[in-house]
Parts: sequence; structure tokens; C-alpha cells
Amino acid sequence: MVEILPPSDAAIAAAADLLRAGELVAFATETVYGLGADGGNDAAVARLYAAKGRPRFNPLIAHLPDSDAVWRHGEANPLATALAARFWPGPLTLVMAHRGDGGISPLARAGLETCALRVPASATARALLTAAGRPVVAPSANPSEGISPTRADHVAAGLGDRVALIIDDGPCPIGVESTVVDVTGPAPRLLRPGAITAAMIAETLGVPESSLHGDKGGGAVRAPGMLRRHYAPGKPLRLNAVAPRPGEAYLGWGALPAHDGPAISLSLTADIAEAAANLFAMLHRLDAGAGSAIAVAPIPESGLGAAINDRLRRAAQPRDEMSNDGG
Repeated sequence: MVEILPPSDAAIAAAADLLRAGELVAFATETVYGLGADGGNDAAVARLYAAKGRPRFNPLIAHLPDSDAVWRHGEANPLATALAARFWPGPLTLVMAHRGDGGISPLARAGLETCALRVPASATARALLTAAGRPVVAPSANPSEGISPTRADHVAAGLGDRVALIIDDGPCPIGVESTVVDVTGPAPRLLRPGAITAAMIAETLGVPESSLHGDKGGGAVRAPGMLRRHYAPGKPLRLNAVAPRPGEAYLGWGALPAHDGPAISLSLTADIAEAAANLFAMLHRLDAGAGSAIAVAPIPESGLGAAINDRLRRAAQPRDEMSNDGG
């Protein structure tokens, strides 16, 4: 059985020792639980890909304790520094050019000249990153394509003894993966929506919100969250369902309709932040319960709703699509 410890100085020291030794450690951030490995150690990164069953063309996000550490790996520019000043520590990942003397493994970068970096808001996560003294790549701590974990028991159930240690810091307060913004070009591009919304990014940079959207091209997967299928339960999902059908479990929004099967509301009060925090935990719950499929109520697209709908659309893709992972 995997060891699960509450956060403490001793647990953080033990986890840091394991990371430096090339082992895998799971820990909470404000978004989801991450599966951590030393981002400068090719063998550790390879072990992480194998533990998740993750395709190696899909780059990983490296987590660092502060902005100063970030700039040792990624090349700063006005877009990056403006976003970092406002949103770090926090649920924002920046894709930037990898410095020639940076220490992120080419395997973790999927062979790209760019790297994806962030400074998490979780105090426990930053304490671990400081103690490790290494860039820690940490995609979501679940098997590839599966529902992202927002609790330690989700990690243990999905990965088991493929993880050396889980630091249980309770439920993740945001519950969806970080926003990803590419700042390598003259204009920023939003690659994955999250709690840092397009409107917030546009206001910070003084650009039209509409200009953030769109693929930068080139065909390469530049960051997690860009492929079509991920975050998926074992049961098929039916989206924008006003009411469930017989035999379906129902993931609702606001008040629930009458239904004989399993039904739970992301937020009875239609609070979008509460819905995001509940999303993956409730998908885990319904996936483990009765019903041959899961119907999901329409969720508003505005603000954090864009991130929720992004995850749901990817989760609903057929299983013959290529896999992807968050972080």
C-alpha cells in the first residue's frame, strides 16, 4: 500500500528526499493533485510517464516555488513578467522559451524548445518545492485519460503503489487544472482555460479577449490540455442534458429534477466556483455508482464555466481519441 501522510515538516522532508532520489510523490496543489518527479532527471521523468501511461509527446508542467526560480528555466519577456506579477503564486501556467542553461529535461519538454512553468498557490506544495530544490514536473496524479484527482484517496485508487508517497493536504479548493497561456510569440495565446479566465488575462495585458483564442499552429502539442480526450470516467458522458434518461446517473446544475437513479448537483445554488471544486470528485462518485452512463446538465460558459465545459467536452470524447493529461 502507498504511504499517505498529512502535511508536516517531516513529511515534506521525506517527500523531498524521495524526489531527489528519482521517486514519484503525489501532492496537492490548489487545482488538482499532481504526480511529482524531478524535472531534471530523465529516468524519473520516464518513470512518471510509465506510471501514468502517458504519451511521451505530451509535455509536462514544471512547478517551482517562486518567480525567481522560474526565470532560471524559462526566458522572461514582458508578457510573462506581467502575468507572473499578477497571478503567481496561483493557477496559471506559462509556456515560454526554455533557457539554454535551464534544467528541465528534454523528455519532460517532449523535445520542444519551450517549457511549461508555474508557481502553485498551495503553501504545502511550495514548501515541498523549496525543500526539493529541483523543478518538479507534476501532471495530474491519475492514469492517463482518467478523471483528475482532487483528493488523496483518488490518487491512491488510481495509481496505488506506483507512487512512493502521497501528501494528503485535503480536497483541492479550485478543482480544475491551471490555465495555460503561451507567451512565446508577440501575442499571447490561451491554450487551456482555468480559474484565471480569458477576461482576467486580457485585462492584465491590455489586449482584446478575442485575440487570446486560436491555435498557434505548427502541429506540436505545446502544453497539457491540448488534445481532445482526457478527464474521462469509465462511463460515457452525455452533455447538455436537461434531464436524465432511464439508467443514467445525473450530474446536475442548480436544483435537481426528479430521477430514480443517482443524481447530484455540482452546486445547488448555481455557484460556478463551487461547481468547479466539485467537478472531478462528483465524476469519481457517479462513475463508481449505479447507472450505465452519466448525463450532465448544461453549465454556463462564462468565467470559470469555460474551464468546466472544456473538461467535460474532452471527457465526453470517444475512447479512440488520443489521450492527454492535465496538471
